[in-house]
Amino acid sequence: MSADNVQLYMMSLSPEDIKLRAAGVPLRQVNAYGINGGFFYQDALLSMAIMNDFPVNGAQKGYGSGWFNAKYARGTLVWDGASRSFSVQVVSSGEELKITDRQHYFAQGGISMNLGHEDLWEAAVAEEHLPYDDEKRLRSGMVYDNTGKLWLIVTPTLSTAADFRSAILQTVPAKGLEGIFLDGDGSSQMNAKEIIVPGDSRSVVQMIAVDGTK
Repeated sequence: MSADNVQLYMMSLSPEDIKLRAAGVPLRQVNAYGINGGFFYQDALLSMAIMNDFPVNGAQKGYGSGWFNAKYARGTLVWDGASRSFSVQVVSSGEELKITDRQHYFAQGGISMNLGHEDLWEAAVAEEHLPYDDEKRLRSGMVYDNTGKLWLIVTPTLSTAADFRSAILQTVPAKGLEGIFLDGDGSSQMNAKEIIVPGDSRSVVQMIAVDGTK
C-alpha cells in the first residue's frame, strides 16, 4: 500500500519469461499467469503487441493485429533481446521500432509513464491521449528497473493516473524505473498464484503472459 492508499499487486520477472499473446476472454479464463495488455475495441487490438516481428492478433500491418498504436504515436515498452536492453519508444507502428535483431525482441504498446521525468510526464500523457487520466479508475502498467527486471502491476484501487504513477514510484522496490500505462478500468486484470484481480470480468483482446505458467 502506498502513501496515497493505492494498493498495488506486482509480479516481478525476467524479460525472457514474457510472452505477449492474444486472449479474447477474461483473463481468469486463460491458462497462464499475467496481466492485461494494451487498448482494444471489440476484437481489434489498438496497441502494439509484437513478439519477434509478429503481431499477436493477426498479420503484420493488419488493422487490429497489434502492429500499430492506433491514431497516435504512443509509449511502447521494448525489450531488445540481442542487446539485452529496455527502452520506451514513442512510435506508431512496428516498422518504426529501433531494434538490434528483429527475431529477438518484444514490444508492448501503452502510454509513457516517464517515471524518471517529473517535468515531462503530464505533457506526454496528454500528447499520447491516455483515456480518463484524471478520473479514478482501475489501472495497470508495465515497468522495468535498472537491473533488467520487469514488473507487471495492477491496482484494484480506483486511482487517477497521477495516483497510480506515484504509487509505483513509492512502492516498487527497485531503482531506475521506467515504463508504460496499459489499458485500465475494467480491463485491469491479473492472474497470479497468490491473487486474481478480475477487473469487471470483461474479455480482453491481449495479455502479457508469464511463459510456461499454469
